Amino acid sequence: MTTSPSGSTLKEAEDFLAANPDIEAFDILLHDSNGIGRGKIIRRHELMSVYKGGRHLPISILGLDIVGEDVHETGLIWDQGDGDLRAWPIPGTLKRLHNTTPPRGEMFMSMYELDGTPMTSDPRHALVRQVEALAAEGLYASAAFELEFFLLSNDRDGNGKVTPAADVVDGRHSAKTEVYSVDQLHGMLPLFNDIYKGAEVAGITAETMISEYAPGQYELTLHYRNDPLQAADDLMRLKRIVRAQARAHGVTACFMAKPIEDYAGSGMHFHVSLRDKDDNNVFTEEVEGQWTDNIKHALGGLRETMGECMLVWAPHANSWRRFSSQSYAPVSPTWGVNNRSVALRIPAGSKVARRIEHRPSGVDANPYLVAATILAGIRHGLNNKIDPGAETTGNGYDEGADAPAIPVDWRSAIAAAKSSAFLKDALGEDLHRTFTAIKAAEFARVNRTVTEVEYDLYMHRV
Repeated sequence: MTTSPSGSTLKEAEDFLAANPDIEAFDILLHDSNGIGRGKIIRRHELMSVYKGGRHLPISILGLDIVGEDVHETGLIWDQGDGDLRAWPIPGTLKRLHNTTPPRGEMFMSMYELDGTPMTSDPRHALVRQVEALAAEGLYASAAFELEFFLLSNDRDGNGKVTPAADVVDGRHSAKTEVYSVDQLHGMLPLFNDIYKGAEVAGITAETMISEYAPGQYELTLHYRNDPLQAADDLMRLKRIVRAQARAHGVTACFMAKPIEDYAGSGMHFHVSLRDKDDNNVFTEEVEGQWTDNIKHALGGLRETMGECMLVWAPHANSWRRFSSQSYAPVSPTWGVNNRSVALRIPAGSKVARRIEHRPSGVDANPYLVAATILAGIRHGLNNKIDPGAETTGNGYDEGADAPAIPVDWRSAIAAAKSSAFLKDALGEDLHRTFTAIKAAEFARVNRTVTEVEYDLYMHRV
């Protein structure tokens, strides 16, 4: 047996198999730069060998674009002969899957060099580096993601547009916004019950479900974790649960940032606070509303580096359709208190639970990269004592003229990310090269594609 560099143990697999004698197969998943789980389905008898010696996977698996095509500019394909590296189980991620026939499980993996050192184009390792960097400074992050998503019909309408899914209870259909409607939630209860059960089986504390600000849009919150890695794992796993249970109920779960052009898109807000070695929240003020230097400097670092990180938080062509005035998606690096028009929000509530809600990320972003860049921005602000500037107290869509510039489209975000020394440090040089090369390749793919709207506007007129 080879010692696992991830810290996984044979006992974890032995105990799981003993407790789940009916499971026949496992999805083993390694998440790439786009957050797509790539890997294999293994049979039950193969699980122990993965824990004993890892599983060989091609290095190119981390150099794929959104559709699984090689991106040669990453340097992970023929430059290295597309050789195998070794993926190892991430401790605590071996879970049973709900509502599968025959019963199956899943496990997350992380990539390592053959000598056991972390493979530096693996997104999860980037988050590990930032967590360890904070710990070296005596700080520990607690975090949670919010998951927004659409439930859509499997079929398009006569114009090729997506439509909200009909209720799974009785087929009733609404094309209205229905924000915060509890009765609207009732129509999807069998599906939501399966999502909650799937989360429970996976050890995830999924909490409040609401009907969001668009037809067919919902939000599901997750319980705070004292480990950002666990928070990102939860988000990755919950997306798989929602997608699988929606499919089982005959509808499509959609995690595009903006699937319906006339309504708000889907965000992936990240809530984060910092603890010291004595488990005290260092963002908590002594007097309500008199903000600590720690939270102000953290806001300053996030605000100053926002432009360089926008590609991580809005990584796809569709991501940029989400940003528009009065759409609950921030358009400038503003901060404020109890204000949903800003990018960096201090939520109302107990000062003991004081935290920053980071709002720019779309639900289509990779949570490992999102968390890594946010923690890096917070560290940058704390270490350099950066002033966040004036608080936005009104409409954040009308303010922020004095804020640092941020990209306004995908192309400029790619350029900003490529040239960013901060992002290179936050992700690591190899992952920075990999991620930006993949985004540039995807931009080229989209840019050369002739769309239906172009035919509609120009084919018979110019």
